[in-house]
Amino acid sequence: MKKLWSILVFALLVSCSTTNTVVLDSWKDPKTSVQKEHFKKVSVVALVKNELVRRRIEDRFTEIDPIFHSSYNFLNETSNIDKELLVKLLKSENVDGVVTMRLVDKTKETDYVQGSTMPYNNYYGYRGYGYLFNNWYGAYSPYYYTPGYYVENTYYIVETNIFSLAENKLIWSALTKTKQFNDIENGINDIIAALVQEMKKDGSISSDTDSK
Repeated sequence: MKKLWSILVFALLVSCSTTNTVVLDSWKDPKTSVQKEHFKKVSVVALVKNELVRRRIEDRFTEIDPIFHSSYNFLNETSNIDKELLVKLLKSENVDGVVTMRLVDKTKETDYVQGSTMPYNNYYGYRGYGYLFNNWYGAYSPYYYTPGYYVENTYYIVETNIFSLAENKLIWSALTKTKQFNDIENGINDIIAALVQEMKKDGSISSDTDSK
């Protein structure tokens, strides 16, 4: 039987880099860990108003491994549903683990992009005079300078929780900040990779990627 932690570690290996996502804060239950839980069926609940976005987020998890199951098939109003009814519905689907993702905030920030300096011949891709002599001439050529500039970026603050229905409690939680992404699936990959790194750091999962 696969463990959730080993599947997530695998997701880290195949996902995109985490340069666009940082973990702002995280918490884990001191009495258990994600690694110790032997989930058989994990339901993914994306708590977002846009139904299309919700389905794409949940479906992305199901593509990672069959242990993950989207919740939109049996949970329609996730934002207003009563907690006790939610647990009842999940258990009726034989779910023993739950991953929820919720957009907490969306902010705009002004970032500074550092300028750069490079030789004119390199900047224009020049491969003529001096190139056959290991670009010796290029060391003395004029330099091209690109000044730094400011750009406004959008950042998404997302809260991710992992629940154990068997223990009936939250076992891990994190708040992440992700730079605006053009593709939802790649954005989710980036967040997952950042979460896995954080869980490895706090001991919630092992760095061993063996999933046996």
